[in-house]
Amino acid sequence: MKHLTFMALVIAFLGYSCSSNQPQTSKAGEEIVKVGVFDGHGGAQTCVWETVEAIKIDKGMDVRLITTSDIANGCLDSLDAIIIPGGGGSRQYLNLGHENHNRIRNFVASGGGAVGICAGAYFFSNTPGYASIAINGAQAIDIEHDNRGHGLAKFTLTDEGKSIFPELATRDTNFVVYYEGPVFIKAPDTIIYTSFATMESDVHEEGGAPANMTNAKPFFIGNSYGKGLVFSTIAHPEATPGMRWLIPRMVRWTLGKEYITYNENAVRPDLFEKEILFTKDMLKRESAYYSTFLYGSPVEKIEALNWLEGNVSWDAKRLVQGLLFDSSAIVRVRAAEYIANSEFSYYLPDLRAALKSEKDDDAKAKIVSAIRFLESI
Repeated sequence: MKHLTFMALVIAFLGYSCSSNQPQTSKAGEEIVKVGVFDGHGGAQTCVWETVEAIKIDKGMDVRLITTSDIANGCLDSLDAIIIPGGGGSRQYLNLGHENHNRIRNFVASGGGAVGICAGAYFFSNTPGYASIAINGAQAIDIEHDNRGHGLAKFTLTDEGKSIFPELATRDTNFVVYYEGPVFIKAPDTIIYTSFATMESDVHEEGGAPANMTNAKPFFIGNSYGKGLVFSTIAHPEATPGMRWLIPRMVRWTLGKEYITYNENAVRPDLFEKEILFTKDMLKRESAYYSTFLYGSPVEKIEALNWLEGNVSWDAKRLVQGLLFDSSAIVRVRAAEYIANSEFSYYLPDLRAALKSEKDDDAKAKIVSAIRFLESI
């Protein structure tokens, strides 16, 4: 009897945690789009939370984290779309396991949407000698030079891409953070993808990578897989101020949903007008600022923040959180401004906590301004 009671509780729990909820609607009357972001071993922590924060820009979407066990327990049945974020595609592949790979394939083939970001795009590819599930029609090349470098990369939209991102259609070039993403060519299989954007930057500073490998290759691609659609990006819009809205738009494309207008504070493609590719000297300087934040003077910390923000540093996002509680009010204020300007909305709770403990009136006002900006996106 006890065994039967236990089994009943297990079944009830799984039904509660993994079954579809009743449809919800947004303020505009549209049915809420339910998005799951994979949060498993192999996904970089910052990539995961920046992807979640990007989806929150779209008020017609509800986002949750999903794990390997969630997928095994059937939670894809309660989702409209999934996102595999950046990190390590082969590690994500291993963490999920073959049965969950099939569950993801079946989810998309049955009409679900899928977005792969950087490592997620690798994971979706059909790349010989690489752990991938072959759902996007692309093959990654030169994978032996995976650690080729990073920075703010330049891309151009195709006509098909302009129809998905009309906010960028009049711009000749656009810029998004790139971090060692895949170099794609068409895979020798039956899946045909459409290129929505082309990479225009030549990234080869690190790892002995050859020149002229990344440029002129696909930047955004999309394809059908059964009844579903797959969108793959080799770069990181979710980590790019003014461009994070591209991620929920990608989700809408995979589901054939109407494209809605996003807040003007979210859509700011004119923030950047040139590429910024990190050189080895820049990497050394970026790394040295870790010690600056630990032991530097307030003036040195502010100088560091100015340089890091101006160069769209990838690593700085891990360093600035605690500066909101620095002993210097001018550092606290500059950290708050940095977080707002960089759209690190994941740190909103820290900003609110910093405001609560702030004693300096001028600093309070500037922290309030940072909070209001992030809340407005």
